Amino acid sequence: MAMIKLYGYPRSRSTRIVWMLEELGIDYEFIKIDLLAGGGQSQDYLKIHADGKVPAIDDGGFVLTESAAIMTYLGDKYPAANMVPKPVTKARATYDEWCFFVLTELEQPLWTVGKHTFVLPEDKRVPEILQVARWEFLKACNVLEKKLVGKPFALGDSFSAIDILIAHTLRWAAAFKVPCGSERLDSYRGDMIARPAFEQVIKRESTES
Repeated sequence: MAMIKLYGYPRSRSTRIVWMLEELGIDYEFIKIDLLAGGGQSQDYLKIHADGKVPAIDDGGFVLTESAAIMTYLGDKYPAANMVPKPVTKARATYDEWCFFVLTELEQPLWTVGKHTFVLPEDKRVPEILQVARWEFLKACNVLEKKLVGKPFALGDSFSAIDILIAHTLRWAAAFKVPCGSERLDSYRGDMIARPAFEQVIKRESTES
């Protein structure tokens, strides 16, 4: 069986996939796409990811992009790890609900802050949008806090791919200096990134920086 190839860049959305693969305990090849040096726009990489972004995986010729889709695919492929609920179950529907919430409500305003602070060319940034984006992020964090009441993990008593999505997004917020306004969420993020698999993520990305 061919080893999964992960095309990524340290401290980007590909971090989620590194974390997922480390939790699954499977071998993979990390192929660094140097986004800062324009590697995402090379003709070879654009054949893999049409938008030149990361992450992307190649699993024996099957190419998949978008972090949540990749995580779900890997969870389904390696079900023994219990990182993703079984398809066509209520637990899976709840998992999907979480995915859509994180990507559309929690990450979206945070990424808006990032784009208009340091990602976009200066002439494309709109400083006036930052206050609104931070307000939207805090609103989503308030909802997230309520959804986590009485639960150590997003899906209840066990760690899952959703916790990777949430914790990575909250870690981005800390890096962007955007407070989540919640001691509970700060504590949750700390608990998630204290996992041994995340320690391996840090080691892996430090060698690729």
